[in-house]
Amino acid sequence: MAHRLSIGAFGALGRLPVRAAVTRAPMNRPTVRALASAAEAAFDEGAHAPRVEAGEAITKEADYMVATYSRPNIMFKSGKGSYLWDTTEKKYLDFTAGIAVNSLGHADEGVTSVIADQAQRLIHACNLYHNPWTGELSRLIVETTLASGAMADASRVFICNSGSEANEAAIKFARKVGKSTSDTKTEFVSFHNSFHGRTMGSLSATPTKKYQAPFGPMLPGFRYGDLNDISALPGLVTAQTCGVIVEPIQGEGGIHTATPEFMVALRRRCDEVGAVLIYDEIQCGLGRTGELWAHAALPREAHPDILTTAKALGNGVPIGATMVTEKVAQKIVVGDHGTTFGGNPLAARVAHHVFARLADAEMLGEVRRKGEVFKRGLEGVRARYPGLVGEIAEGLKTLEEVLAEHAD
Repeated sequence: MAHRLSIGAFGALGRLPVRAAVTRAPMNRPTVRALASAAEAAFDEGAHAPRVEAGEAITKEADYMVATYSRPNIMFKSGKGSYLWDTTEKKYLDFTAGIAVNSLGHADEGVTSVIADQAQRLIHACNLYHNPWTGELSRLIVETTLASGAMADASRVFICNSGSEANEAAIKFARKVGKSTSDTKTEFVSFHNSFHGRTMGSLSATPTKKYQAPFGPMLPGFRYGDLNDISALPGLVTAQTCGVIVEPIQGEGGIHTATPEFMVALRRRCDEVGAVLIYDEIQCGLGRTGELWAHAALPREAHPDILTTAKALGNGVPIGATMVTEKVAQKIVVGDHGTTFGGNPLAARVAHHVFARLADAEMLGEVRRKGEVFKRGLEGVRARYPGLVGEIAEGLKTLEEVLAEHAD
């Protein structure tokens, strides 16, 4: 029997308490080797071999980890397709997909084959030199995007390591474009219920109190509006605005879809004041709606200047990308931005493989077909239990939220 695993389900599972600080003796070299060998023996003998009780391992390791997550008392050891196995060989149906990451599933044979082959050739080399895959990945993303009918002026790509990094690059690029016309053109606009990351720039664009409050003050110059409020745009996006960042379909504070009318009006207002329009498709893009990019359903007059992506791009291998128009690219010169690990041959080659499969017409058609199955099912649930199911989106990004008070 497979247990269901979802982000929401974590609330019902037991958690270990945060442990007090401990004093440790320094380890000598034999101890380090012994610890490493013990871990290898415990976790690597057979794909599903239950060697260590999760509670014991978690308790032992808790003293050494910064507590940035409240995790359930489960330790996953292996996965295949849509399933995960814990250290007791219990099987779970993984509804989290690594938080929208594993679009091709766990231990996908194509992905693991590429990883194994490239790891034996070259994992990383200094970004002061070329490698075969960063440019190939960039070319594939741009040309496939243009052919898909999305981002009509897509031109160049910056490869990094995560969604937050992709958005940080977008924020820097927009600021550079703005300051090229006026030193006062430095402000940004984002929208309530959005999520753009946890680094300081992307966090400043994420107007959620629980994320921002412990780390305030935020970077100056960020203003927040309401998604789909067209009437507020003239006062929100002004001559001082250098960039506007928006998710075509929000995913953190409930799934809220930006209307075509709003996106066209937002694009028009950005053009009026010379602001860069950034679409964050880190969660809603890469085939999740049945189109390569969620904004492909919008008319060309709503297309962005910058698009950011990550999550599913590497199917678990850390990678992100920031795609820009030539107009934006012309403002970015050598030395303006960089990354140590971004675009390394291993991640870039894996992403090249993953992107090609996610962009395949047959794959996208299958997403649309399955999306219709979920949509019909959710419409039936909504008819039977009014108020339980909110907005139903497209493709496999279908459900807005199940209201907490109806969860039982």
